[in-house]
Amino acid sequence: MGEVSVQTGLSSTNQDRLESLKAGVLTGLTAGGGATGLLLVHRAAALGWSAALGSTIEGLSAATFWVSTAIAALSGGLFGITYRYAVRQDSSPQIRSGVIFAFTLVRGLALVNVGAALSFRGWPFLIACTESLLMFALAGALLELALRRQWVKPVPGELGEGAAGEG
Repeated sequence: MGEVSVQTGLSSTNQDRLESLKAGVLTGLTAGGGATGLLLVHRAAALGWSAALGSTIEGLSAATFWVSTAIAALSGGLFGITYRYAVRQDSSPQIRSGVIFAFTLVRGLALVNVGAALSFRGWPFLIACTESLLMFALAGALLELALRRQWVKPVPGELGEGAAGEG
């Protein structure tokens, strides 16, 4: 079991879980908010702003809008937890950008209907990946700020050190 922190009264394992929860909530809200904005822009381009906003209130269109937002928020939350563990106290920009690009590709490619993408010469792939990149890059930047300001504490130790028996 982990050591008990004098400041919080939580074991180190529970403190680590709390920090992961904070990272996940921060990045989930960021990704969900970013996705909401992108979805509204897409709808406004096709319908105009008034109709786009109205389409988020009722019916199947509203359901797909809010489910898409929720999925983006969940993806963002999982990204934040993974990012926090991947970067540890390592300052490698390759690790940071690698986590962002891995989540970008998985989410971006999963959004695309392959048949439509091929008929439009790959543009849907590029657009979905670009939107995912923006979403995860913003979430990563905010999590980096939170880590630097100690709003969210980093995972202690370097990669491969100390965390193996704490789950």
